[in-house]
Formats: sequence, C-alpha cells, structure tokens
Amino acid sequence: MSETLRLAKQLAAQLGCSRREAEIYIEGGWVTVDGILVEEPGFRMDAAQKLELLPGASLQDSEPVTILLHKPVGISSIPSAISISPAMALIAAENLMPGDRSGLRFLKKHLLGLKAVDTLETMASGLQVFTQDWHVSRKLVDDAAKVEYEYIVEVSGTMQADGLALLNHGLNFNGKALPPIKVSWQNETRLRFALKTPPLGLIQHMCEKVGLTVVAMKRIRIGRLPMASLPAGQWRYLLGYEKF
Repeated sequence: MSETLRLAKQLAAQLGCSRREAEIYIEGGWVTVDGILVEEPGFRMDAAQKLELLPGASLQDSEPVTILLHKPVGISSIPSAISISPAMALIAAENLMPGDRSGLRFLKKHLLGLKAVDTLETMASGLQVFTQDWHVSRKLVDDAAKVEYEYIVEVSGTMQADGLALLNHGLNFNGKALPPIKVSWQNETRLRFALKTPPLGLIQHMCEKVGLTVVAMKRIRIGRLPMASLPAGQWRYLLGYEKF
C-alpha cells in the first residue's frame, strides 16, 4: 500500500510556500486533486495523484458571509444540543438560488461559525438570516428591539368586534402588556403584522385572543430587507449594498 500525504504538506512542497499559505489556498477553494475540488487541508492523497492550484488563486482571506434562507413550512429553525438546526442544514451548494448575484463560490468555510440570528416557528415559512459577520449579529441581536419584522398571516374564524384595535394595541403576552403593533387586513383572510422582534408564538397568541386561528404564516421582511423572489428551500448571499 502506497504512503498517503497530507494535502497541505504536499501543496506547500509543490509551490514552495509555507504550510499556512497552503492551508489558505485549500480552504479558499483553490486546490484540486485529480480535478476534484478539495477544501480540507488534512485530506490524505497519494503521491501519484495530480495536485493543481486553480487560476486566480489568492491568499487574501475571504470576508465573513451572511446568508438569507427562505425557510419552508415544517422545517425547524432551532438547533438541538448535538446538531445544527434542520433549517441550517438547507444551506448547501445544491440549494443556492440560481442567479445569486454575489459572485461568491460556495465554500465549506462559509459554514464555519455560521449562526442563526433569530428563529422562526416550524409551522411558518419565510426569511431567516444566518451570519459569520459580527456587524450583522450586532444589528439583529444586540439591537433587536429596533428591528421591525413583517409577516403575512392567513387566518380562519371570525374576529371579535374590537379585534383589530386590540391587535394594534391592548393585548398582553406572558403577563406583560404588548407595545403598539401595526396590524392591518390584506384581504378577507389575510393579516399583515409589522412588529419588533416577536418571540415565538406571539402572533398565534394574539390571533387567538381576538377569535382567530392561524392557518399559515410567512415572514417577508426583516428590517429594510425583503425576502422578495427567494424560492422556498433556497438561499442566497447578502449583497454588499444590502442593509437591515
């Protein structure tokens, strides 16, 4: 059996660069073994295999990424003690939205340290954000009380006479009075909610208090960023000019 070599060590020897530089090339998605992209510096290769550095290879560290996912109905956004959430598991190359305009290549390093900045009910669909960028985390987590979320909610039942007024202001949740919330009818069965960082279960609770049952719920905007045409189950990168 032939001896295998650590990819980073073999690349460093082939290029005459340092081991750390070789690791940066590999993690940056610039190295192939027998024509197949390999992103793990510890990958074991045979000396007879063909090792190549792709054109345009750079030692410049990539910027942290932020990912926008259209979470489908029925997928949990909450991680377990031993694994990532099913929603985060959708962030894979095959689910990248066709026509993503970021110009980025999906790399395994984009998943390192990637964290959800919020959660969304399992029965709900809509926009969910994951990020490696502390600027985005600070905006959506530390300053969450200032960020408005918009939902479209399908309901059934008959709203009590003063129900719309109560939804806008006058209900309690977990023993505390809710601040003013913008709620309006979109049509006979659809309500629009615009509110600051709602906890899980709040919208269902509010609807039940005025005689309505939530049938479906979709989050369509976070701050200034709409979900727009992002298909369910797919994701894209946040563009440089887009702000929450």
